[in-house]
Amino acid sequence: MPQLLHLDSSADLHSSTSRELTADFAAEWSSLGASYSVIRRDLHTDPLPHIPTDELHWAPRLRTTGRPVPTAADRLQSELIEEVVRADAVVVGAPMYNWSIPSTLKAWIDYIHVPGITTSFDSETMPLAGKPMVVVTSRGNQYGPGTPDELIDHQIPPLRQVFGTALGMDVTFVRAELTLAERVPAMAAWIETSHSNAETARSEVVALARHIAMQLS
Repeated sequence: MPQLLHLDSSADLHSSTSRELTADFAAEWSSLGASYSVIRRDLHTDPLPHIPTDELHWAPRLRTTGRPVPTAADRLQSELIEEVVRADAVVVGAPMYNWSIPSTLKAWIDYIHVPGITTSFDSETMPLAGKPMVVVTSRGNQYGPGTPDELIDHQIPPLRQVFGTALGMDVTFVRAELTLAERVPAMAAWIETSHSNAETARSEVVALARHIAMQLS
């Protein structure tokens, strides 16, 4: 039974591009049959508390002796790690907020990126290595290679580093750009391009959902 972990982090509950695209991915996944299950976690409507101590950055055996870790936080971290490890694939909605990512998504990352548990430190333990992940990014402007704002993209590079390099996941990014074209008068000339971009992204997430699901079946 291939299981998908579906994460959203956008604060926009009405017209979010990233939410629409992750929903399209999950819908395509579910359409393949009853055995294709989806676990949903909305990091905005049900936000995680920020980690209460830096000791949660480490596996229990690597923590500093004598520094207490709140039981509830320890339990929550174990639950979140188990959830992502158990999933066969992950889709993440990651809109650009202030040239980076929402703090709600960063909080989740802080819980599940743990040396000695999900990434190697004193052992080669890498339980997420090779797991397919699709990160749906939505951005008001254009930040791709060759664009004037390429160097101020603090959204995709950090996510590629933590998910792809540190955790060893098989990460694919889907980019929906120019999402502010209809809202910002100075960007009106880009409205048609933004619509085309959104349709391309929609086609990509549907195709990726089917491709990944079929690989896992």
